[in-house]
Amino acid sequence: MEHSSTFPIKQNELDQLREEATSYIKSVQWEQGQRARNKEKDDKEDSILLYLSRAKGGNGDLDVVSVSKTILSLKKRLLPESVAIPLHLNQALFALQEGLTLGIWIKDSYYDASGLSSLTERRSTLDNSGKREYESKMHTATAFMLFSAAYKILHDLTPLASDDLSVMKNKFAGIPEVSIMSPLKGISCSLFYYDKYLSHPQIILSDQDVIDFTVVYFEALIDEIQLRKSTLEYTDTITDRTYKLEDSDFAVSGWSNVFAGAAKSVEFNQIQFEQIVGNRDAKHFARRLTERLLSYDFQEKKNPFQELGGFMPVFMGYGIPGTGKSMLIAAIATRLKEHSSNLNIPFLFHPMPDTLISTFQGGSAEKMVEWMKPLQDPSRLIFAPIDDAENNLQERTAQGVSAGVKEVIGVFLRYTEGAYAVNYGNSSIGLFTNLPEMLDKAVISRVQGRFKIDGARTEHDFVDQDHLWWRKLEKTMPGFINMDDPEAYGYLDDQKMASNMGEILKLVEKPSDDGVLEIFERTEKRHEDDDHMFYASLYKAIQKDFPFFSSRDVRNIQSAISLRLTDFDLESDWFENPELYFKKDYETKFNMLQELMKANMKGLNFSDIRRQEVVRYLDNVAAIADTDFKRKVDQRIAQMNIEVEARDQFDKQQND
Repeated sequence: MEHSSTFPIKQNELDQLREEATSYIKSVQWEQGQRARNKEKDDKEDSILLYLSRAKGGNGDLDVVSVSKTILSLKKRLLPESVAIPLHLNQALFALQEGLTLGIWIKDSYYDASGLSSLTERRSTLDNSGKREYESKMHTATAFMLFSAAYKILHDLTPLASDDLSVMKNKFAGIPEVSIMSPLKGISCSLFYYDKYLSHPQIILSDQDVIDFTVVYFEALIDEIQLRKSTLEYTDTITDRTYKLEDSDFAVSGWSNVFAGAAKSVEFNQIQFEQIVGNRDAKHFARRLTERLLSYDFQEKKNPFQELGGFMPVFMGYGIPGTGKSMLIAAIATRLKEHSSNLNIPFLFHPMPDTLISTFQGGSAEKMVEWMKPLQDPSRLIFAPIDDAENNLQERTAQGVSAGVKEVIGVFLRYTEGAYAVNYGNSSIGLFTNLPEMLDKAVISRVQGRFKIDGARTEHDFVDQDHLWWRKLEKTMPGFINMDDPEAYGYLDDQKMASNMGEILKLVEKPSDDGVLEIFERTEKRHEDDDHMFYASLYKAIQKDFPFFSSRDVRNIQSAISLRLTDFDLESDWFENPELYFKKDYETKFNMLQELMKANMKGLNFSDIRRQEVVRYLDNVAAIADTDFKRKVDQRIAQMNIEVEARDQFDKQQND
């Protein structure tokens, strides 16, 4: 369900609840359940669980714990000579306080929205049905409070945690019990086991461990709540809204958890753009993509190129098989990984898995959501290619399309435009396909940047492709390649990167598709191409022949034109010395790019750029619309030719 409403979480309201949250950190009491005390233990977890089960001697009495005192005791144990509380301990304690404060606010909001406040006031007069409703809503309120508190803690501490939490996760033996009976019991139970873990001598060995363990613990708490959410009732006032923290990027949207199963980069073969022959348009777009992603500001969590109009979160590369799509994916990932390593920026290569479509109802949507969630992580750069996109994003109206494909497309559309479509300017999805005409029309409409991957097209391209192959042999055995070099061409000269799209599109004047060309020329007779009405009339005429052409296509054309206005190189010394640009604050970076954009615009002709991009886009629209029909016609002709040839050969055999 999409969240139709957003409610602000005001800081002044949180201020009034912080004292209550602090009181829980100072002291809570909890009586372990019998099941938790007798929890089964395997060999790996035995010592930890035994410790937890005997946390208060196992006598069934209430045990009082104080997280704040435990933090102070950790300070004395870890850094006995320090006067101040170490930074990591303080950060963990502060995050815990803020998480609990927000969780209490969320709980109060649910009380009011669900009618639980009214039930609480009338509790003594409730009948059996009312009592059941009261208890159910109390469980839901507690679960959502714990979820929200843990989610806020993860939001604050995940960027500070170690990259590899495997050691801490191996130490962690799970949460013996989670209570959602009431808010007080929920907080008490959660803090009780959190405190006991902190006190265990094997868990915390350094101040960094406090942050790492806190992240692991509250990830586990969220997992426990997620397991229980299907049993909860009266969740409409949770799933139909988003709570947004004032002056922050933090938001709680139902039970969504962008930290769930944080994705890890997939290994890939490293390839340089220079190793790809031809594909000048594709390589140029890819280079610009990497530069724009690298401009993302981690402090402000936004990208200056988004404001300037030069960032495309969804793009598409298409072409016949064997023209270099997979190599281009690897080249983009290679360039991003190299620069990210040099700039000390976290990078995620996140291709769509081949096993996304599930045979279980709803399974494909669930897998797709899990794949899309990491794209909302603002703490790293993310490149998410979808190779052979026609397999998972096929036209939904086509005969025989599975329910799983429809589920995947539904999730893709929601997460690329709509309530779920959060893009900070740090992630980009690339669709790569041999069959663009087979992609769902709604999916294609989300594609803001598109380019053709056509491989080697000229004699120089083919001689360079050969050169990349045989030069390895020449290096192994000098003189083995006993053939003459080209007389008037230097190897790989034509494979150099273009400085701008103008070099590539300078010959584009009119559409290459006959149908689009006819409409284009007919419109030219009514309006000059430097008249704004020319394009309004052109779009209207195109819509008659291509009914699926819509305002979104016009916006995509506008985005492509905006991309041309920011089609400039970042200064080479910015990469050599990151302090000159990449390490600057957001406003400084924005102003620097704006100056480059102004300088770039001085040498451009808006009317020419608009014409080129409109022609390119409409040719693409026509090609996608016509290709499927043409392919079927060609297949039919080939089949008829086979039948004619077979009949001729059969007749000859009969005559012989």
